[in-house]
Amino acid sequence: MLSNPHAWWKTAVFYQIYPRSFMDANGDGTGDLEGICQKLDYLVRLGVDAIWISPIYPSPMADFGYDVSDYCDIHPIFGNMADFERLLAEANLRGLKIVLDYVPNHTSDEHAWFLEARQSRDNPRRDWYIWKDANEDGGLPNNWESFFAGPAWEWDEATGQYYLHQFLEKQPDLNWRNPEVRQAMYAVLCYWLDKGVDGFRMDVIHHLMKHPDFPDNPILTDAHGRSYQPHLYDTGQPEIHDRLREIRQVFDSYPGERVTIGETWFEAPQELASYYGENLDELHLPFNFTLIPLAWEAARFKQAIQNYYESLPEGAAPNFVLGNHDQHRLASRLGVENHRSAALLLLTLKGSPTLYYGDELGMVDGNIPAERYQDPVMVRRPDTSEGRDPERTPMQWDDSPNAGFSPPGVETWLPVNPDYPEVNVARQEQDPDSTLNFYRRLLALRKTDPVLLYGDFAFVEHDNKNVLVFSRMNEQRRNLVAINFSSEPQSLELSAELQDGKVIISTLPGSDELQPGCLNLRPHEGLLLQG
Repeated sequence: MLSNPHAWWKTAVFYQIYPRSFMDANGDGTGDLEGICQKLDYLVRLGVDAIWISPIYPSPMADFGYDVSDYCDIHPIFGNMADFERLLAEANLRGLKIVLDYVPNHTSDEHAWFLEARQSRDNPRRDWYIWKDANEDGGLPNNWESFFAGPAWEWDEATGQYYLHQFLEKQPDLNWRNPEVRQAMYAVLCYWLDKGVDGFRMDVIHHLMKHPDFPDNPILTDAHGRSYQPHLYDTGQPEIHDRLREIRQVFDSYPGERVTIGETWFEAPQELASYYGENLDELHLPFNFTLIPLAWEAARFKQAIQNYYESLPEGAAPNFVLGNHDQHRLASRLGVENHRSAALLLLTLKGSPTLYYGDELGMVDGNIPAERYQDPVMVRRPDTSEGRDPERTPMQWDDSPNAGFSPPGVETWLPVNPDYPEVNVARQEQDPDSTLNFYRRLLALRKTDPVLLYGDFAFVEHDNKNVLVFSRMNEQRRNLVAINFSSEPQSLELSAELQDGKVIISTLPGSDELQPGCLNLRPHEGLLLQG
């Protein structure tokens, strides 16, 4: 399926806002829509093109909005529909796109549909969810495990059956084999597209279809002797592609290049690439997370990037993600000494990148005391390192109490990171060498440089294992990106066409002058050269 070769989403920089943590305008300790509206000019100055807002729908907040009780309204904690419509209008005035989160795999157990479904086995909504009898021994229908630990089945005493929940027991899975469910969920998309939203990020989209026979998943043993369950039959079933084509048809019926973005977690890039569709008629942008789990090593990143590009169908739009609300902060995961180089990589690769709020400041994971845990993963397993609260702490706007996120004296929903007096927007705006101003320079260049927006990509071969080098080029010009992944200085010979090039951006303060025929990189330094 052909699309505009210069459609906005093919080169846009997406900026994820976790609304509880971005800006608290009404002083209750939790971020809200008015808070986002107040900071739109900040986002314009930063240089992003689109805002992806994590769920803002009515919800019991068992999983902080990913348990939706009403798909077509706003949770009062964030404001109301008038607040959303104002945000949408103000963003449009500034040329910013708005992308919402869509949670199609499951609802809240407090959604009206599920409340009806569990009234009786013959309720008209019963088949909107997935119900199974106990097995012959009176136990669980199969061995499927929840992604939040424990069995994926919950017993419903009133009707004497189990229902499936791939996440919390308060998040029952919808039955996407039921055409009534599909039509209801497509109507949700239309409701918001009619309001003028520019697209959706679709939560765990590859989970929608389950194997029709519900067989047990295999149990395997890893290299450390620990058993684990690959999710072979409860995710990634072939029928998902039929559903994605139907979703795409909804979007294609609207003007203005609306975008479909899918949360698609796959180790194999070929499997990820299949979610574009054989005719590019499924997702516009299946999220590419292949770089997130990698150790900070040049060879690993090179191989992953190369494998990803080679797997893409012809004409598909690439994209890269290095952080989000489910991953430890970029500066914590890769090291504070490397996070600017990671940003340089993300924003100069060919394709559309996604930034996570606060990464432009170099924010690090918060240290959350046990009594302040909010994430159900951390509450259930307090000894785990997988909890998501640390990367969700409030945005650090200034050095006033509560970092300017909430008024002084208010208890914020998660504690503000103690480093906020040094790491905040107001302070970094005054420092020309700050991480914030580094992002602004890089994003401003990306917005105006056709080589970075549309140019071809190629790795530059060399013998230094500590340095990743690639070029972006068109018929007129060539840019070079070189990143030193090590803590030692590194040197490379420059090719003839870059002998007269100049350094446009460095991740480190101080001047960088090219030596004749040689490129010298300081420890942890990344450079963007223009030939």
